[in-house]
Amino acid sequence: MSIVKEKRISRKTVFEGHLIKVYTDEADLAGRRVHREVVLHQEASAIIPIDKDGNVLFVEQYRYPVDKVLLEIPAGKVDPGEDGLTCARRELEEETGYTGELIHLGDVYTTPGFCNELIHLYLAENLVHTHQHLDEGEFLNVVAIPLKKVFEDIREGHIHDAKTLSAFAIAGERLKRLADK
Repeated sequence: MSIVKEKRISRKTVFEGHLIKVYTDEADLAGRRVHREVVLHQEASAIIPIDKDGNVLFVEQYRYPVDKVLLEIPAGKVDPGEDGLTCARRELEEETGYTGELIHLGDVYTTPGFCNELIHLYLAENLVHTHQHLDEGEFLNVVAIPLKKVFEDIREGHIHDAKTLSAFAIAGERLKRLADK
């Protein structure tokens, strides 16, 4: 069976905010009219920072939509005129107070069933401490966790953030070699 590409017929704006835009679309699917709910979101970058002692620098922050404090890798949205790498460099320093050598791991669509959000994933090594400078209204703690413990935390279900889990899945073999050193 071949994959059928849907063709948008019409789009109605439901909501336009600072972070997302929500639409209802009517599309053609092999001669049938179907309705789709679509969320458009800016691209983002996320980084696994590993310090000289083999710790991963996580950020711990409250996430309003899920009403929980989550442990995540540093991340942020790509600003206009920025690319994923530039965003990753900026967000790493803003959130953790470190800069480092960045290695592109890959890109993931977070929830392609209804949203176009694309996150560029990076690994940061050879970290150099500078200074943390959070955005206004951003409150988080930097938490250093030994790499071996991170894999335990993932297996035990203590980390729930999809971008973090995706980054560790992609970088898994490389990180396991680092953890075994």
